[in-house]
Amino acid sequence: MSGPLFYRQHAQPNDWEEKMSASHRRFRILVFSAIFLIFACVTINIYFPAEKVETVAGEIVEDIRGSDEQKKKEDDNAASEKQGFTGSKPVFASLVSAAHAQEVTEVSNPTIRSLKDRMKARYPQLKPWYGKKVLAEGDDGFVQLGPTQGLDIKEKREVRNLAAAENKDREALYREVAKALNIDPGQVDKVAAIFAKEWQKSVQ
Repeated sequence: MSGPLFYRQHAQPNDWEEKMSASHRRFRILVFSAIFLIFACVTINIYFPAEKVETVAGEIVEDIRGSDEQKKKEDDNAASEKQGFTGSKPVFASLVSAAHAQEVTEVSNPTIRSLKDRMKARYPQLKPWYGKKVLAEGDDGFVQLGPTQGLDIKEKREVRNLAAAENKDREALYREVAKALNIDPGQVDKVAAIFAKEWQKSVQ
């Protein structure tokens, strides 16, 4: 009788130690997994070229919607020339324009150019709806539909089709920009969020 009892008395602590050891192993695995995920997130954040995307977004949005601003600059330059200010200012402006064009070329390809052309042609149709608050620029980089109660059926269909076409092109544009800048496809939403700020500026 003393033999089996002795075995049972000493088997229980061993079982408890094994359970504790297994728990410690699981805990270590969880800790190491958490540390790995943290470092992975930090690495992604470090290598996301936010400033570069901001520059590219500003240039592309200005190219698509900056016609009024560009016209104002041209008028100002023409007025300056009439007044005889034809010295270093035009030369400087030319250098800035050349640098600007070079930056845009870095993220340009046939797909991006085609998307920009379509969006530039569509903007005059979108612009009145922004003024009427029927359309708005969302924080996610896409056009949002506002109240349409005052519109007839034809106008509602028109504005919805315009917004859908614009958002489809923007989705493709963000993917192409991310690809051109070697950004992971999983971070396209960050690209879109940066573009959102530029779109919002253009309709203020």
